[in-house]
Amino acid sequence: MQENLNQIFELQRAHSLILRNTTAYERKEKLKKLKFLIQENERLIFDALEKDLRKCEFEAALTEVYFVYAEIDFAIKNLSSWMKPRRVSASMSSLFTKNRIYYEPKGVSLIIAPWNYPFQLLIAPLVSAIAAGNTAMLKPSELSSATAALATKLINDHFESREAACFEGDATLSEALLKLPFDHIFFTGSPKIGKVIMEAAAKHLSSVTLELGGKSPAIIAEDANLEKAAEKIVWGKFMNSGQTCIAPDYVLVKTEQEQEFLRLASEKIDQLYRKNNMLDRSSYGKIISSGHYNRLKDLRNKAIEEGAVIVKGGTDSDEDQTLEPTILNRVSLSSAIMQEEIFGPLLPVITYSSIQEAIDLVNQRAKPLALYIFSGSDSIVQDTIRQTSAGGTCVNDVVLHISNPNLPFGGIGNSGNGSCHGFYGFKAFSHERGVMFQSTMDFSKFAYPPYGNKGGLLKWFKKIL
Repeated sequence: MQENLNQIFELQRAHSLILRNTTAYERKEKLKKLKFLIQENERLIFDALEKDLRKCEFEAALTEVYFVYAEIDFAIKNLSSWMKPRRVSASMSSLFTKNRIYYEPKGVSLIIAPWNYPFQLLIAPLVSAIAAGNTAMLKPSELSSATAALATKLINDHFESREAACFEGDATLSEALLKLPFDHIFFTGSPKIGKVIMEAAAKHLSSVTLELGGKSPAIIAEDANLEKAAEKIVWGKFMNSGQTCIAPDYVLVKTEQEQEFLRLASEKIDQLYRKNNMLDRSSYGKIISSGHYNRLKDLRNKAIEEGAVIVKGGTDSDEDQTLEPTILNRVSLSSAIMQEEIFGPLLPVITYSSIQEAIDLVNQRAKPLALYIFSGSDSIVQDTIRQTSAGGTCVNDVVLHISNPNLPFGGIGNSGNGSCHGFYGFKAFSHERGVMFQSTMDFSKFAYPPYGNKGGLLKWFKKIL
């Protein structure tokens, strides 16, 4: 296996020198080819996602396939301007020079994707890699095996291996790939594995983009529209059965409003995910594996043992690895469910007495990938943004900030490193190369020795700098 990986890597390294000189037109043509390939195989992609996660076609289209289309279209529309050298001003110490920032491809990239959005999170980074002029070796998650097999076949059948190559396998394959000196590594997954990726990258001084996760809170201020907040949180939390890196992990609500929020959220679960008093499996997915399914049941059961109460849901089905949308209150802050990212359809509701207490509760935990604020007060919103730190924030909604390619998407600290989507994805796979062009009016010789009679000049420089 390692020998084959080495061969592909060397092919890509050699070809990356050619790709450095590709024009915007040539890169756009590759992106159009990728989009056409996806369009021609939409049905197969939907079927694979249904098999892996029981994703209905609407959700698969919205969050996976059409998301990638939008990413491709945005890159095609803007790539010419992204690739142009950016003009920057000269400083007093570089008068009369011309200064530009060039975006050059980093070279050979590695993309390691997770299982929760197995198509989107494999292909969207590839879009950025192609747009920036890189080659790519890709590794989908083995847990989403149907999507992994399909993506591998499509990429390897329609792209030359010297430009893009996809490999199926487990952690052993990842370990083998990480031995190679990639110019850039793009990883989406857990903070635990993110640390492994970063450690491996350090051995080669490879740059990294880490899209990780964390406990993303939803703070509901006292003045918020509770019904709208409940509906949006329920949708964002239980989409893909809670297996979304930016899903609201827990809710913070004013003590006096807890019962009303619980009532409204329970009603919204019935409206969105139940039909004829039964869970509507046609609009609700399953947990990816027995291991994750059992982990979630353990989190729920331990929370109950420690005093938590199930307000809604709580039932499960071992037969098809389904956990119903579940809301819990009276959850201990020291419980395991409040110490790790849930990544499933369990929603703890925590009360606070003041908005400052809610902010303090958020700040007691690692910086999340997303933070959600529900309030009609600009002062509350701005104060919360100023006092907290998160990868991204959505005000009076959840999840949707990921859909705007003009915004950087990424984490901070434990939730990630670097940004992606749109121009930020292009930048992730590019090196910003500063270039100065000296003019014929060259004053740099004043800095040359001998220095004995230049004391006055030094004083003059000090005044103007």
